[in-house]
Amino acid sequence: MPPAPELISPRSARVSAARRLAKRNFRGKERLFLAEGPQAVREAAGHRSDEAQAPTLVELFVTLDAAERYADIVGEARTAGARVHLASEDVIADISTTVTPQGLVGVCRFLDTPFEDVLKTRPKLVAVLAHVRDPGNAGTVLRCADAAGAEAVVLTDASVDLYNPKAVRASVGSLFHLPVAVGVPVEQAVAGLKEAGVRVLAADGAGDDDLDDQLDRGSMGGPTAWVFGNEAWGLPEETRALTDAVVRVPIHGKAESLNLATAAAVCLYASARAQRASGGCRSVTLG
Repeated sequence: MPPAPELISPRSARVSAARRLAKRNFRGKERLFLAEGPQAVREAAGHRSDEAQAPTLVELFVTLDAAERYADIVGEARTAGARVHLASEDVIADISTTVTPQGLVGVCRFLDTPFEDVLKTRPKLVAVLAHVRDPGNAGTVLRCADAAGAEAVVLTDASVDLYNPKAVRASVGSLFHLPVAVGVPVEQAVAGLKEAGVRVLAADGAGDDDLDDQLDRGSMGGPTAWVFGNEAWGLPEETRALTDAVVRVPIHGKAESLNLATAAAVCLYASARAQRASGGCRSVTLG
C-alpha cells in the first residue's frame, strides 16, 4: 500500500494552475480541463488520450473523506499514473465550479477527435451541435447521444466549449465514451458526413417533415446525422438548407415545444430503433 500523499497547500502552484482551468482561455492554452465528482473522475481514470495513448487523467485533488469513500477511484487514478493530492475542503471548493463539491476534482487532457477521424469510422449515428450555446444542454445532448449508441458528436465552431465545466458535468461521464469533434464549421460537417454516406437531418420545430412520417415511410434505417440548433431560435435557414430534410418532433398534446435535450433524445432514439429494426443498417440477419 503506497503512503498517502501529503496535504497540498492552498498556495501551491498546482492548486493555482487547476483553478485557472475554470476559464476557457487557460483551458485552450494548456489543453487541460476539470472533471468533478466520482463518476467523471472514474471515467477519466479509465480513459486514455489519443495523443500517444497517454492517460487522460493527469492529476486528482481529493479530500481525506472522499479518498476513504472512493478508495477504488483513487486507486484507479494512481494506477493510471495521475498525481494524487490530498486537499482540504477549502482547496476543493476553490478549484471546484460547483456549489456543493463532492470532494474529487480531476485535471484531464483534452480528448477531442479530429473530424476526419470521425468520418473514417463510417458512423451510423451522429449528433451535430450547431449554434448550441448552453453548456448544460451540450453536455446533456452528448449524454443522450452516448445512450442512444451514437458513434460520434460534432460541435461546430459556433457552439459552446466542450470543456466548459458545466458541459463536462452534464455529460455525466459520456464525454469519455465516444469521439467528439470540436470547432468544425457547419458547412464542413454536413458536407463531410454526406460524403461518408450519412443522411443529414435538421431537427427543427418548424420542419416540413414529421418524425412519425419519416419512421412510417421506413426512411430512418440508414446512417443518419441529426443537426441540433440554438436553444432559443433553432437553426438558421442557411443551415437548414444544407441538410437532406428538416424534421419536426410531433407535439400531440398542448405543450408549446420541447427543449433541446428532450428533442435530441427523441430524434436519436428514433434513429437508433429504426437502424436496429429489420432492414436497418444495424440489423443482423440470422440464418
